[in-house]
Amino acid sequence: MASREYILALDYGNKRVGVAIAHVIARLPRPLTTLVNDETLFDEVRKLVKQEGAARVVVGLPRSMDGSYSVQTEAAEAFAEQLRGLLDVPVDMADETLTSVDAESALAGRKHAKADIDALAATFILERYLADHPAGENV
Repeated sequence: MASREYILALDYGNKRVGVAIAHVIARLPRPLTTLVNDETLFDEVRKLVKQEGAARVVVGLPRSMDGSYSVQTEAAEAFAEQLRGLLDVPVDMADETLTSVDAESALAGRKHAKADIDALAATFILERYLADHPAGENV
C-alpha cells in the first residue's frame, strides 16, 4: 500500500463523482478522474484511497445560494456517512457552493466533457478545504 500522503476530494453528483487530489505538504490540488455513480462507486472510491495513498477524503457539501440545505445536500451527507463506514481514513465535508459554475467558467471556450467539469469542481472543493485548514494543521 502507498504511504498516506494525499487528500482526495469528491464532488458528489447523481450521475458522476468528480475526484481531485493534493499532497498533504505541497497542497496543490489537481483533477484526478471522474467516477460513474453506480453500484461500483464505493468500491471505486475505496480503490482510489488505497491506490493514491489518501490520508483523508473530503466530500463537497452543496447548499442553496442562501445557505440552506437541499435534497442534494442530504444526498452528499448520506454519501459521506456511508464512506465513513467503509473507509479507514477520516471523511470530512467542505463547502462546494458554485464550484461547478467556477469549473464551467474555467473551461469555457475549450473543448471539454461534463466529466471534466466534475473533476475540476472537486479541485475547487479541495482548494477551499485546504484554505480552511492551514499548513501544519492535521489534515
